[in-house]
Amino acid sequence: MTASLNLTPSTIERIRHDLVGLKMPRALEALDHVVRRLEQGDIAALEAIDTLLSEELTLRENSRIKTALRMGRLATIKTLAGFDFSFQPSLDRDRILTLAQFGFIARCEVVHFLGPPGTGKSHLATALGVEAVKAGKSVYFSTLAEIITALARAEREGRLQKRIRFFCRPALLVVDEIGYLPVVPGGGNLFFQLVNARYEKGAMIVTSNRGFAEWGEVFGDPVVTTALLDRLLHHAVVVQIEGSSYRLRQHAELMPEHVRSKAIITPPTLDPAPRRRGRPPKNGHHSATA
Repeated sequence: MTASLNLTPSTIERIRHDLVGLKMPRALEALDHVVRRLEQGDIAALEAIDTLLSEELTLRENSRIKTALRMGRLATIKTLAGFDFSFQPSLDRDRILTLAQFGFIARCEVVHFLGPPGTGKSHLATALGVEAVKAGKSVYFSTLAEIITALARAEREGRLQKRIRFFCRPALLVVDEIGYLPVVPGGGNLFFQLVNARYEKGAMIVTSNRGFAEWGEVFGDPVVTTALLDRLLHHAVVVQIEGSSYRLRQHAELMPEHVRSKAIITPPTLDPAPRRRGRPPKNGHHSATA
């Protein structure tokens, strides 16, 4: 069998040398096993080539995904398969799986996950981010507080636009925890500049425990808030989660009744303010402070 296939020691050594030169470590590792299967007649020559290439491609794809997850700050891996949809009956499972086909990324839409704390918003946002990375999309994950802190620092150092461009690079930007922490004075204006820069150019996923009607209180400025919502809701998918804490689902019987009861997020409402397409007036009240 070896002779008919010309698998002489010199041929195998030359293949091994070429695999090293091509930087194909997984194919090199699998070579001896594939050659043995060839010699035993278990596989044909084309199958052997296919096996070596598939092994190498799998290694490279896994490496790409690992690197992309790290660069996108998706260190805590959550998956859609690991989400217990039966615990949150208000969620339409098929709707979430449709989002995982990433048409919203191609359309540069914003997906909003709204619901009380612990209901699975961050899990779903992270899981969609992980699936997007696997699908070859660039993703970056951050909390609102971290983004505003980074933008405020960049503004003080005279490199705000450079930092905004950084946040505009990924095809999908995930902004977690809107409403959990108070926004510093001027923070809403900085976040608006980022949202405005990504508007109709890049997709976003945002999570919030506050209804849209409460965002004025979150950002502390009704003008900036209206401008934010104008862009974040123009091309949007709103997923409202009602129910008790997903994190505490295994201990639900131990929770007080008022915690277990359903808490409904206020539906979106906007003040009848003129639609803005530029940056809100930057005066002493709206501008970021150092």
